[in-house]
Amino acid sequence: MTKKPRLLTIVLNWRTAEMTLRSVEAVRAAMSRLDGEIIVVDNDSQDGSFEAISAHVAKAGWDDVRVIQSGHNGGFGAGNNVGIRAGLSDGSRPDLVYVLNSDAFPAPDAVEVLEMYLRAHPQAGFAGSLIHGPRKDVHLTTFRFPSIASEFEGAVRFGPISRLLKSKAVPLPTPEHAGRVDWLAGASMMMRMDVLDKIGLFDETFFLYFEETDLCRRAAKAGFEVHFVPQSRVEHIGSVSTGMKTWGRVPAYWFESRQYYFRKNHGRFYAHCATFAHVLGGALHRLRAKLSGKPPTDPPHFLRDLISHELRSLRRPDPESSKARALEGAS
Repeated sequence: MTKKPRLLTIVLNWRTAEMTLRSVEAVRAAMSRLDGEIIVVDNDSQDGSFEAISAHVAKAGWDDVRVIQSGHNGGFGAGNNVGIRAGLSDGSRPDLVYVLNSDAFPAPDAVEVLEMYLRAHPQAGFAGSLIHGPRKDVHLTTFRFPSIASEFEGAVRFGPISRLLKSKAVPLPTPEHAGRVDWLAGASMMMRMDVLDKIGLFDETFFLYFEETDLCRRAAKAGFEVHFVPQSRVEHIGSVSTGMKTWGRVPAYWFESRQYYFRKNHGRFYAHCATFAHVLGGALHRLRAKLSGKPPTDPPHFLRDLISHELRSLRRPDPESSKARALEGAS
């Protein structure tokens, strides 16, 4: 009989103690037939979350749950890396790592479905769930990798152009069947530890957004596939920690992550072209909106902030060249 892989589940908390505990309770039930443990990483909430979660876990007698502190809020990727590096409680290395948002609640079979899928599909390095809201509305979590063409298509918002560039658009209509996609949102994603050993953990330069995109791209470049598994269903409230739904203005870290992703994976010139394509598309969208008497659909000051960030970044070195110089200095 083949031994089941050992699973480490990571739930990252930032000032959502009550919801995090609800998420942990759901994932404990979903892991009842699996050989695994759960780590709650408090991402330096400084609001009593760590103490409240620790006390609840101890009182409930959840001996399969550990609560640890990250020590600083380095963002989504850095917080999850703290959990991955902590490993299993006996000091051993897990076979699989499952990252789950603190506002996400797996169905009773959701985690086991992902584990079984990865066992049955060795070419898949990562597998992610179908995410839906409290009213069963399906959330968009399947995507293509961003490109210059996708930046223009996403910004121009014009039917004929979107149809022409359909194969380049980042959002990928939610597939009905399990299979390969470029990248998945990280609200509920299971990863082989062997893959992470080869490609590295989340890049902690990203504070929030694009870190899953980058990780999946590195997996693809190393020959591993990313699969969407709709049979694994997870309810997700969405944007509770980030406050994205109530943004009055896109925060600077989103622009930082976007630009870093392009420069890291494609180089400085490509990143500038991607921004130019987005600005051109956005300007055309605003012109059409003005002519039709309708307001643009961008967040307030979005294009202005994008251009300002791009101009400020002109003197920054490329990520890879900076890394190379650091390595040369250390040799």
